[in-house]
Amino acid sequence: MTVFGAGAMGTAFAMHSARTGLPTALWANEHDLAAYAAMREERKHPLLPEHLPDGVELRGPNELETAARDVEIAVLAANSAGARSLASMVRKHVAGARVAVSVAKGLEPTTGKRMSEVYGEELSGVDVVVVGGPCLARELAEGLPTAAVWAASIVSVAEDAGKPFDDRRYQLSFSDDVVGVELCSMMKNVAAIGLGLLDGLGKRTGIGYQNAKAALFTRAAHEIVTLVTELGGRSETAMGLAGIGDQLVTSLGGRNRLYGELVGTGDPPDDTLRELEAGGLTVEGVESTRHVKRLASERGVHLPYHDAIHRVLFEGARPHEVLEVLR
Repeated sequence: MTVFGAGAMGTAFAMHSARTGLPTALWANEHDLAAYAAMREERKHPLLPEHLPDGVELRGPNELETAARDVEIAVLAANSAGARSLASMVRKHVAGARVAVSVAKGLEPTTGKRMSEVYGEELSGVDVVVVGGPCLARELAEGLPTAAVWAASIVSVAEDAGKPFDDRRYQLSFSDDVVGVELCSMMKNVAAIGLGLLDGLGKRTGIGYQNAKAALFTRAAHEIVTLVTELGGRSETAMGLAGIGDQLVTSLGGRNRLYGELVGTGDPPDDTLRELEAGGLTVEGVESTRHVKRLASERGVHLPYHDAIHRVLFEGARPHEVLEVLR
């Protein structure tokens, strides 16, 4: 098994894989140079709390061929903006792989395509599995209990790919609702930004907004179900691990909630995004907010909560506007 991409989630997954006893390679590309240097020196990713297990074979940008040798399961650990670029880098090296597993949560910014579509186009002949559900990289790296859902157009493909990694620390369920899992994984980041806005407002005013956060969490869940089912996914997916489960963990912590909090305190959305990205944090929910707005408009679906977040991030509205859509 090889993980292509040494960001926090890719590295955490490689750590879990090695702990299960699987032969595991972790390949860092040129975008991972800072993390790669730290791991080479200390066997520790800068964003993760644990050191790499001995079973992780760390490979650098010039060692792609070695990292990919005899690979059967290729885990593609780019974010949604870098997925196509990563696929083009590794395409000829993973042509013989049994399956490609995407851990990205979002749509391709330039095309609005889901990750299964992007990898399907770039890696012809390789089955694609997508991963959803509540899985923070830090906790996966620490070996803390995690549950996730793996989905493929044929559920047995997801089962065959995922079972080697399924254990008490990383408990898996399987689905053929690829559309539902991918849309939930994208929309939950937007929901988390909105709840982060309330955290930021609370810092400014000294008000906890606990009632409002609970109401907005519920509002977001309903809107996720609405759009997912409109686009061909299933409501049970949205109300399961990939939807409400991931929505909860992302709303409690993570970079999308943090971004919302900073904007809620009064920081300009564009400046805040640039500062977080300069610190190595990808906030996929910002672009996902645009995607949700577009998809809802195309289908004639009204999503008041998601619309309010869009107004705050892109139309100059004040963060307080999210408080107007509690019902």
